[in-house]
Amino acid sequence: MANVTVTFTITEFCLHTGVSEEELNEIVGLGVVEPSDYESTTWLFDDHAVTVVQRALRLRQELALDWPGIAVALTLLEENTQLRQENRLLRQRLSRFIAHP
Repeated sequence: MANVTVTFTITEFCLHTGVSEEELNEIVGLGVVEPSDYESTTWLFDDHAVTVVQRALRLRQELALDWPGIAVALTLLEENTQLRQENRLLRQRLSRFIAHP
């Protein structure tokens, strides 16, 4: 099965997400999202970046955070999700170990 990634130019990305180019520059500068090729003169963004920015916009609206605050919140949410997954795996391994010593 082929893995398909959709890419957006800066203009398409801004139209799709509703952020301005200035906001996009700030978001990229804070590391919230990264263009596919940071060194290129023409930035392209994948569909995952759109999802991240849409989540960031919800945080901005619901919590009235500025972009630096959103960057921190997204980092903490990502770390929390990763820790939950690791804990779930550890509990599964532990239960198998206890069941079959």
